[in-house]
Amino acid sequence: QVQLVESGGGLVQAGGSLRLSCVASGRTLSWYTWFRQAPEVPGKEREFVALIRWSGGMASYAGSVKGRFTISRDNAKNTVYLQMNSLKPEDTAVYYCAAGAQNSDSWSAYTYWGQGTQVTVSS
Repeated sequence: QVQLVESGGGLVQAGGSLRLSCVASGRTLSWYTWFRQAPEVPGKEREFVALIRWSGGMASYAGSVKGRFTISRDNAKNTVYLQMNSLKPEDTAVYYCAAGAQNSDSWSAYTYWGQGTQVTVSS
């Protein structure tokens, strides 16, 4: 079994920064990914943000966050981070950490999810 617990969300002004953390427990999977979902858009699928390979050497980003967000991991702490800089109001969403065996930007490829952490960016 795998458990994921996110933290680090909050309210920040546009242009500010936040760092999200995802602590993983249980067995280790190959890929860890951040998704987000804007709550005021019901029915919209969770949007891919960034992913990283647990063993290192590969990370990828959605075009909308490339150059502003950085995903990283600390294997010793079993933690995946998402450093978010130059935040914009359109980054407002619930951010979810997911873990899976495939390299995928589709939410349907992931079995294990955290509970989510709210990020709100004010203009």
